Amino acid sequence: MLVRIAAAKDFADIIEIYRHAREYMAENGNPHQWGDDGYPYESIVKEDIEKKRLYVIEEGGAVQAVFMFDFGPDPTYSHIDGKWLNERHYGVIHRIAGSGRIKGVLSECVRFCSTKTDNLRIDTHSDNHIMQRVLEKNGFVYCGTIYLENGDARMAYQLSRNG
Repeated sequence: MLVRIAAAKDFADIIEIYRHAREYMAENGNPHQWGDDGYPYESIVKEDIEKKRLYVIEEGGAVQAVFMFDFGPDPTYSHIDGKWLNERHYGVIHRIAGSGRIKGVLSECVRFCSTKTDNLRIDTHSDNHIMQRVLEKNGFVYCGTIYLENGDARMAYQLSRNG
């Protein structure tokens, strides 16, 4: 697997991966995390590409997964009902999704992001049991509940390799 910064030429593949992810989540007990209104919106994808914080995972010469990676502080992580493992500088992963054609997308994302920082944060919907299991399998620890700008609750996780 190859991880690289997303380019404008990847836009259609990324939108298709997000469409697939919305359908998959809805079919597997998690219809509310991204809803049915097209989130992540095309405008967000374009902004992430322009700001060079969107990454794709390629395998077999094709885009198979996408994720946003940036460094905090993330405003939605400023308050937590719970406790973060630490308050050190951290990287944040958002909007991760795969095509469904390969396995190990989160593991590859974490491997890549861990080359940039030893302190990562991520969140997911309480209905996203698949993601919760995969996060814990990859060493993330549940830290509590954070709230998005619209007030929706999310389960917050952190992976810290050095305290």
